[in-house]
This record gives sequence, C-alpha cells and structure tokens, in this order.
Amino acid sequence: MTWYYFRLECLRMLRDPRYLAMAVITPVGFYLLFATIFGKDPAKPGELKGTIEIMVAMAAYGGIWGALSATGPRIAHERSSGWLEQLRSMPLATRQVMAAKLAAGMVVALPALLLVCATGAAFKGVGLDAWQWAAMAAAMWVGCLPFALLGIAIGYAVGGETAFPLSYAVYLAMSILGGLWVPPSVLPASFRTVADALPTYRLADLGWHIAGGGAPAAADVAVLAGWTVGLGLLATWVYRRPRRSAAAAA
Repeated sequence: MTWYYFRLECLRMLRDPRYLAMAVITPVGFYLLFATIFGKDPAKPGELKGTIEIMVAMAAYGGIWGALSATGPRIAHERSSGWLEQLRSMPLATRQVMAAKLAAGMVVALPALLLVCATGAAFKGVGLDAWQWAAMAAAMWVGCLPFALLGIAIGYAVGGETAFPLSYAVYLAMSILGGLWVPPSVLPASFRTVADALPTYRLADLGWHIAGGGAPAAADVAVLAGWTVGLGLLATWVYRRPRRSAAAAA
C-alpha cells in the first residue's frame, strides 16, 4: 500500500503542468538563455567555464523547486480539502504518508537536475567525465533533501491558499541570495556571507566542485546537513503541533 501511494504521488506531480513548467522547462530555458549570453567567454585559470557554472546553478534551481513544490503546496491543499483526513481511513500510517511525500519530493527533483545537465551536454558542449556527471547528479540530488523538508514544514504551517506563494517567495529569495542567479563573488562581501549560510548556494557549490574535478567541500556538506537536521526538526514540530493543540483542548 505504501509503495502504491508513493507511486501515485510521483505520477500526480509528474503530470502536473505547473510542475513541468516551473521545475523542468523554466530551468532549461533559463540555462539556454544565460549560457548563450554569458557563457561565451573563455574560463580563467582555476575557474569553471560559464556554460558549466550556469548549468550547475540552473540544475540546482530546478531541483530545489521540484522538491519544494511536491511537498509544501500539495500538503497544504490536501489538508484544506480534507484529503489527508480521508487517508487515515486507509491502511496507511501517518508516518508512511509523510515518508511517501518526502520520497516523492526527492524523486521529482531529479528530472530538472538531469535535463539541465543533458541540455548542457547536448547544446552547449559541456564535456565532463562520466564519474563527474554521476557524482554531480547524485550529490546535488541528495542535497535537495532539506528543501523537501522545508516544503513539509510549510505545508503543515499554512493554508492551501498561502502555501504556493509562500513557497515560491522563499524559493526565489533563497535562489537569488544563494548565488543561483548572480554569483556571490561579484557581489559585496555582505552578500557572500549570507550566501555561504544558505543551502541554495551550498547545493550549487557541491556541483561546481565536482564539475571542476574536485571533491565536495566539507563546508558544503556540513551546511546542507545542518539545514537538513534543522528543517527536519521544524517539519516534525509543525506536523505535531495541531495534535498537541487538539489534545490540550480535549
């Protein structure tokens, strides 16, 4: 039953036109646009070529929205419509429902990551070794976990009408401040300090290190792990809060 529900969640998202437009088509389109405009200059020693740097940033951009949109707005809508209450009558434990939603959020983050990378290889001449492609995709995919947890927290914290605009606002703010649109290196030092603390920048930095032939930076792993733990605790607290309130009222 759990596997069937997980499969259903994945299919629902993958067939959602809004998901396809925002998490798959938009990052690919932005990559082609930005790589054409800014990716022509030769790379300086020790720096990635523009087509590669932008590819990683847009792959992260798409993967983040895939994980976030599959959890936050969908959970909030299902809470408002009463669907989650109806699921309690089925042979599914609540923890299984949440695990399925979290797993589905991770699964639907993958197409954007892979399609942006495939676009870079097919249309912009990005040539990486096989191990780099595999390691970069795997590391960045795992790095999307805190965003799926953030979506669960949003989904249980706000109503159906608020969840989508809130999720998208958080997504845009963290993407811009995290250097997915403009590299933090060209901005004032204060912006770099903010970017260093954000999981958006650290997710892209994982890919940039691997694409450059190196290993993921320990700081990237540590910051992403910290956000994962923190957002996991927040999601758990927000999820249990209605139950505690109801128990107290009783």
